[in-house]
Amino acid sequence: MGVLRVVAGTMGRISTFKSYQFVLLLAAALAVVAFYYFGSEKQNFSSTTKRIKHTQASHNANRNDADLTLDTRLPHPDGSEEEGGEERDAGEESEDSRFRRADSEAVGDQHYHALMMFTKVDKSRSLQEKFRVAMLSMVKHGRFLEGEVLVLHFVSDQASQELGERMLLEFLLDATFKYEVVFHDVVALTQKLFPIVEAMQKHFSAGSGAYYSDAIFFLSVAMHHIMPESLTRIVQLDLDLKYRTNIRDLFQEFDRFPPGAVIGISREMQPVYRHTFWQYRKENTQSKVGEPPPDGLPGFNSGVMLLDLGAMRASALYNQLLEPGNVAKLADQYRFRGHLGDQDFFTMIGMEHPELFYALACGWNRQLCTWWREHGYGDVFQLYYRCDGPVYIYHGNCNTPIPDD
Repeated sequence: MGVLRVVAGTMGRISTFKSYQFVLLLAAALAVVAFYYFGSEKQNFSSTTKRIKHTQASHNANRNDADLTLDTRLPHPDGSEEEGGEERDAGEESEDSRFRRADSEAVGDQHYHALMMFTKVDKSRSLQEKFRVAMLSMVKHGRFLEGEVLVLHFVSDQASQELGERMLLEFLLDATFKYEVVFHDVVALTQKLFPIVEAMQKHFSAGSGAYYSDAIFFLSVAMHHIMPESLTRIVQLDLDLKYRTNIRDLFQEFDRFPPGAVIGISREMQPVYRHTFWQYRKENTQSKVGEPPPDGLPGFNSGVMLLDLGAMRASALYNQLLEPGNVAKLADQYRFRGHLGDQDFFTMIGMEHPELFYALACGWNRQLCTWWREHGYGDVFQLYYRCDGPVYIYHGNCNTPIPDD
């Protein structure tokens, strides 16, 4: 019996112990339930996991080795918000995105703006290689002063932008100057451009009509209407360039513009317009239209252009020439039908109003294409192609290889 009492006493203690364990387990379970279902954010396990994954994905997406941050609305790298705390308006937010070098922007910085077309680059290895050559050579020779910022604008579709952002992380890595990168949505810009340039497209487009998508090839023609008025000067550059000097020096050419000039541009270095103006030349045998330099009017090449947007806005003559009736009148007068977009428009109005243009030295746009030499113009080709003086920028137009030097 004594043994039995001991056993019974032991069983009683074990039963009490198990009851205590059960109470503890129940309390713990209730605590877990209370945490997930009655917490201040009322999140369950699944939503919490999703948030962690989203945070990790966002962190990885915004990582870069070139020390850039995506979107100007993000805090600056020093942790402070952008000065003034102002947000871009909804229209601008949808049209472009930016990332910049991790230097807080000082008040009073002088900005140098350069724009490149960057559409369908994701589908072309050739364009990607041209972009690599252009950016690496620009960075190699680029030098800016304290308080100066190079702003690189790219007109792009979404897929090309995503590729371009990744490429620029590498290409801008060794830049010794401050920079900012802005991607503009090609669709949004085309919507703005089309009503302005629709009438001229049939005269200067490769197609038989005014195609909506062609409007973007006339961006430089009407950029003074598209860009904000605070932007007064911009350089537009082709992708197939190689820089042999400091791009900052190109911007100094603005100061050489004579009164009345609104655009700086180099002459065409092939007999393109000798051919295009053939009918006008036949009817006007004494005309200099299409003739080679230095005394002729060979037309322009749009690979490198300096656009004085302030002067373009202020020029009554230039804006009159954009009107559909005046475009048609000049095209008829010169028997002109082209396919090179803005370059054709500038060439045509330049025949009539050369005072609107400042002729850049050929070294700023040393075109390398020789297509017309083998297509009927070999006897006069060198008269157009010759370029004396230093070469500052090579232009590998018509897919011509660019020298390694």
